[in-house]
Amino acid sequence: MGWFGKKLKQEHKVMLQHERAAGAQLPEYHRATPECAHPERWSMIDSMTAEVEVLELLATLVTTLKPELVVETGSFLGVSTEWIARGLERNGRGRVISCEFDPVVYAKAKERLAGSPLLPWMELRNESSLEMTVEGTIDLLFADSDPELREAEVKRYLPQMNPHGLIVIHDASSHLKTVREAALTMEREGLLRVLLLPTPRGLVLAQPRQS
Repeated sequence: MGWFGKKLKQEHKVMLQHERAAGAQLPEYHRATPECAHPERWSMIDSMTAEVEVLELLATLVTTLKPELVVETGSFLGVSTEWIARGLERNGRGRVISCEFDPVVYAKAKERLAGSPLLPWMELRNESSLEMTVEGTIDLLFADSDPELREAEVKRYLPQMNPHGLIVIHDASSHLKTVREAALTMEREGLLRVLLLPTPRGLVLAQPRQS
């Protein structure tokens, strides 16, 4: 649990920065990488929430794929959860189950989302992604919690994935390495088919590899 404790302090700091920014968008400041030389061309709300363009992509994936069940790990303040829910609302069906481990951040997310008209499409849980139980077939998995947990998360939920569903994994840039290497490891193990998108913080699109 020690690693969690160190990480949570950073989450609390970014949570306060998010509140001060009041929703204003800033140029993405993740360092340039070989695959993404100009991160400043993207926008961000804060350094924990996915880039604005990635949020837009999530909503578009939802409207394109028409999932019945979306699972998100690492809710943070629920911004990405809302974008997913926007797609579900447009579809007129489905739900997103999102988990946040940190009780302080979870409480703030619940408070922020309390008045959202998208609440009927969202279920926020204060649970570990590695302990949360979800019933049903997962059509879309968005993994955006602690980087060191992403491989274990994907492997945990992989047996429940729709074989034609989509797995989206954030923070997979060549600089961050941990998530990128985990995704490529799972591809080598024959578990996934992986596509790496050259966004500032890096994004994996993957599907279960069917035998």
